[in-house]
Amino acid sequence: MNEALKIAVEAAVKGGAAIMTIYAQDDLGIEFKDDQSPLTLADKRCNDIINSYLERTEFPIISEENKLLSFEERRAWDTCWIVDPLDGTKEFVKRNGEFTVNIALVQNGKPLLGVIYVPDTKELYVADVANETAAKFELDQHSVEFDDLNFTSNKIHPNNGVTHSINVVGSRSHMNEATTKFVDSLSDSYEEVNIVSKGSSLKFCLVAEGKADVYPRFAPTMEWDTAAGQAICEAAGLEVISKETDEPLLYNKENLLNPWFIVK
Repeated sequence: MNEALKIAVEAAVKGGAAIMTIYAQDDLGIEFKDDQSPLTLADKRCNDIINSYLERTEFPIISEENKLLSFEERRAWDTCWIVDPLDGTKEFVKRNGEFTVNIALVQNGKPLLGVIYVPDTKELYVADVANETAAKFELDQHSVEFDDLNFTSNKIHPNNGVTHSINVVGSRSHMNEATTKFVDSLSDSYEEVNIVSKGSSLKFCLVAEGKADVYPRFAPTMEWDTAAGQAICEAAGLEVISKETDEPLLYNKENLLNPWFIVK
């Protein structure tokens, strides 16, 4: 697992470097998928780089930008990578910096390892769920020596002292009526309810490092949007709970669409 995590970290950072090269260009190479979501040259190039790293391991890959295999083929995978090479493509196109590279390793549907890299700020979040270790590193450049990362001194922790006020993290692009109702309901228990708006998987990171207290997601997401974030939150001691089952989100399902969930 340590070797797998090392490969994932290197892949995320190198992929992030490629994203920033394209981010500096005037032409982002924007296309639109069938669902009208944007796709850029950065999505494709980062995906190619990540694949080149993860293919060194024994585990198959589910990526937003790879050809999706049928469940008949995937159902035998007890362990696999789940990747979003550019989470927050809309934020990338808006050029607000709130986009990430997401890589997770899951086993029997549960996250084992997670890496989220924020190319614009060079912030790196790394999680080992079994060892209950979630850490954040601030890199000087788009490169990393895994063996030099000090997980002990860079651990992150959620905020366990929520009393009179609560910070609710929301999406830059997906705040809907159901989420608004949930936020309004918190005013019955807290004197002050604050909204912390953020794009991409950074919403998970904000809760994991105590900058927000809860993240309700009552809108569609795919497995590659959440697997790495769930790994980081679970390693930090949080839960990512399905609103359908009241159990943690599971991965490599027949339908890769997630149910609504809440991080708490």
